[in-house]
Amino acid sequence: MYDRSKRSELIRFARIDAGSTIIDVYPGDGDWTRLFSDVVGPQGRVFSFVPAEVAHFKTDPVGRMRTLAKEPGRENVEAASADLVAMPEVTQPADVLWLHLFYHDLHTALMQARGATAADFNRAVYEGLKPGGFYVIVDHVAAAGAGESLANSLHRIEPSAVREEVEKAGFMLDGESTVLANENDPHSVKVFDPSIKGETDRFAYRFIKP
Repeated sequence: MYDRSKRSELIRFARIDAGSTIIDVYPGDGDWTRLFSDVVGPQGRVFSFVPAEVAHFKTDPVGRMRTLAKEPGRENVEAASADLVAMPEVTQPADVLWLHLFYHDLHTALMQARGATAADFNRAVYEGLKPGGFYVIVDHVAAAGAGESLANSLHRIEPSAVREEVEKAGFMLDGESTVLANENDPHSVKVFDPSIKGETDRFAYRFIKP
């Protein structure tokens, strides 16, 4: 998790406010879900969405989010799970969809095991957002020209490739943040390498549904 100032900046960047409805995709330990729950308050809603493609993991990601939703003060959180492309069927129209360090996985065999591609998911996101809603993507930067080719090996993706794919689904780029940029990242090593783990160069895009 980032320090407080970076977390606050990312929340502002994502346009998350009290009363917002948020979809947190592949929430991991639930850190962002908890944070969003605090921000949106009792009038807001947070869907902690676990793709069915990873629901079988030994860490029991769905069970963990259901447990999180039962924590005191988390009445505004709902755990949800379905195939990636069926996400709109188990959530409600949202103001913001948050995708943190996950977009590159859309280009891996694991996430495509049920037939969904990145293009399919982007269309599902478009369907699952309210008009004027925001699709916020944070991910590890791959070197220029790499496209999505390093998604499986280095867990990185070229920002311009993400932009091209998302805009094809009908979104418009609405903002970009460099709060997580790191010019010392060589972009040539796996994101879990001890030399760069936790400090990778990361881009943040905010797209809007017209």
